[in-house]
Amino acid sequence: MNTENDDETGSVRRDPEGTRRQILDAAIEEFSAHGLLGGRIDAIAERTKVTKRMIYYYFRSKEQLYAAALLESYRRIRESETNLRLDELEPEEALRVLVRSNIDHHAEHPEFIRLVVFENTLPAGAIHLMSDEARAQNRGVLTLIDDVLRRGREQGVFREGPDALDVEQVLSGLAFQRVSNRSTFRELFERDMMGEQETPHVRAMIEDVVLRFVLADPH
Repeated sequence: MNTENDDETGSVRRDPEGTRRQILDAAIEEFSAHGLLGGRIDAIAERTKVTKRMIYYYFRSKEQLYAAALLESYRRIRESETNLRLDELEPEEALRVLVRSNIDHHAEHPEFIRLVVFENTLPAGAIHLMSDEARAQNRGVLTLIDDVLRRGREQGVFREGPDALDVEQVLSGLAFQRVSNRSTFRELFERDMMGEQETPHVRAMIEDVVLRFVLADPH
């Protein structure tokens, strides 16, 4: 009798979602550090104490696990945005809250940054995000921003012109670059964008840029 496998199967049956989440957490760390090609299922199994057999039971292949880890990383930032309840805030404050939340999420999850960088360096492009699920999951942020912009324009706070996708591109670009380019920017220009001294200035600058992009009277 294989007691170890029986114990593991029983554990998985009792908490399949917990096991899946545990595998995804470990996969995000592993693939963000080594990419799709360098990431090892053995390392994920060792970290989670879940056998390779069970990992493949959930995700079938290393590439499918990588794709699931990437999608989960995007899901988490989208969930954090949904939980802000922006519809309960005045438009300008809602946009400021969204900016600050994005800055925080990017800074607190460098593994998300590394995964996105790996995906963008693939010769064929972001092939693991070419699904209706990935697109639908991420378009939710455009709905949130569009509602904030609409309300702001109705109140005369925001100008006509930039749409939700424009705002998302500016915001995510600045929040992402602060983390992804931290080391090179620090060495070339002696500004540590995430250092204790520079953080307040850089955060305020990002917020100011996004708000000035849409405010009817940026002054």
